[in-house]
Amino acid sequence: MSDRLRALTDAGVSIWLDDLSRERVESGNLAELVADRSVVGVTSNPTIFAAAIAEGERYDDQVAQLVEKGEPVDRVIFELTTEDVRNACDILRPAYDLDHADGRVSIEVEPDLANDTEATIASARALWAAVDRPNALIKIPATKEGLPAITAATAEGISVNVTLIFGEERYREVMDAYLTGLEQAREGGRDLGAIHSVASFFVSRVDTEVDKRLEAVGSETALALRGKAAVANALVAYGAFEEVFGSERWHALEAAGANRQRPLWASTGVKNPDYDDTMYVRDLVVAETVNTMPEKTLDAFADHGEVLGDVVTGRAGAGAAILERLGEVGVDFADVLVVLETEGVDKFKKSWTELTETVSAQMKKASA
Repeated sequence: MSDRLRALTDAGVSIWLDDLSRERVESGNLAELVADRSVVGVTSNPTIFAAAIAEGERYDDQVAQLVEKGEPVDRVIFELTTEDVRNACDILRPAYDLDHADGRVSIEVEPDLANDTEATIASARALWAAVDRPNALIKIPATKEGLPAITAATAEGISVNVTLIFGEERYREVMDAYLTGLEQAREGGRDLGAIHSVASFFVSRVDTEVDKRLEAVGSETALALRGKAAVANALVAYGAFEEVFGSERWHALEAAGANRQRPLWASTGVKNPDYDDTMYVRDLVVAETVNTMPEKTLDAFADHGEVLGDVVTGRAGAGAAILERLGEVGVDFADVLVVLETEGVDKFKKSWTELTETVSAQMKKASA
């Protein structure tokens, strides 16, 4: 086991793999990552599944069976993906049994529903029932229409991974949606201790968008801020987390057995080759958080990552100062967040189209 990954775990960071495939599950690779790489969770999305289904043959038999039954493509996707998540949940069950916080596997509601509250709730219910594992997490995007769906799912006892969070204001709305859901669950007599949640705060995409704008400004002061916005934004978000989960409202829920909604640092693969390929892990170490990494980032940290202790707690002010400097050099950070959320939803929808096309091609091959 990597000493660096062990040090990260010892610092209180839960390492989740941002990838899932039937190949990983059936070959024993996922179990190896759990045993040797300190992996205690998995996240998935339609792009990940599209790649897995296109590249491997392990789905062929199930696709053929579903085609023979006359199932439409959306049902085939549902069956393939929930099967993978269910089996991954079983592999990660020992980690879940330790404290119920980790050992989690995430599956996403259909991205096309991101702006439809009721359809998102229905999709969350269907996925939760189909996977039928207590260590599953249902991913719901943090759009305006997603917020009431987060509340409704939480109130029903569904554990949620809230995804596509880019800024502090929306993050506060996400935390409010979760607490409201817990309050409704308490009123309904549910066991609050059985409900878990993470809030996926996206990191690297922030630097990608901000750096582009800083380079367009081109001044020495602007260029000096490249590669700083994403971590600064995350520090501000963590300050909001500390505030909300230090409030009297939260303490009343905690006394009733509720679990905190842990921050999850998402999109932590570094996209600029000029930056340290572990920076979004190294610079966001703080206890009781999750970092979901693509395998390339996991391997990089195992090889040369540094754990410098808690580098997040109490640094919201430093993060806010950097975001303020962005405004001073002419970068409208509020607009950055709007663009990132809009693009994020669009990318999710495109990835669903890609998955649909991939599965349709497999279905056509199976019926030939």
